[in-house]
Amino acid sequence: MKREEKNQQTKRRILDAALAEFSAQGYAAGSTNTICAAQGISKGIVYHYFESKDGLFLACVSECFQRLTEYIRENMPECEDAERSLEDYFAIRAKFFCSHPVYQGIFGEALLSSPAHLRAEIQKCKQCFDDLNIQILEQLLTSFTLRQGISKDEVISFFRQFQDFIAVHYQLSNTGGTAFDTYEENCRKVLNILLYGVIERKQSEND
Repeated sequence: MKREEKNQQTKRRILDAALAEFSAQGYAAGSTNTICAAQGISKGIVYHYFESKDGLFLACVSECFQRLTEYIRENMPECEDAERSLEDYFAIRAKFFCSHPVYQGIFGEALLSSPAHLRAEIQKCKQCFDDLNIQILEQLLTSFTLRQGISKDEVISFFRQFQDFIAVHYQLSNTGGTAFDTYEENCRKVLNILLYGVIERKQSEND
């Protein structure tokens, strides 16, 4: 086996162990000693590839968002019905995490429990995911005639603010393992309310 292949295999083993550890324990409680023990390697080898615990965690976050983004791109169907597209989008996210539960813990940790000193780096790691979300939202908005005085950019900006507010809420409430599912459901509801409002509109007799 070539040295480069061996290095890649070792790095992959470390990353797989780190994904499992950080997904289950979170960043704060995640232990590099446990990661080393799982693979029978020294801390020196771990830090040769990832420099630090922070670097190792960020590598996990980066892989999570890259894989999720690729999965959504590959599986999001073309649909002219905006409401159906919205349901499809969140169903695809749910299916991804059901098929790859280790990433669910990383996703939740990155969004809902991220360490303050890494938030700027985490934002960079998830930029591809954020960009895709904006692209999908822009496509949804093409199905609507926006009310006078409301621009597409304003709708996108408000949605991002709502997402950030929801994330901060769960960071502060420390709701534990239930936070992820509730966060996903609330993001879906917020987008639905943003697009369709909260008032039931009755059909007029002339419709």
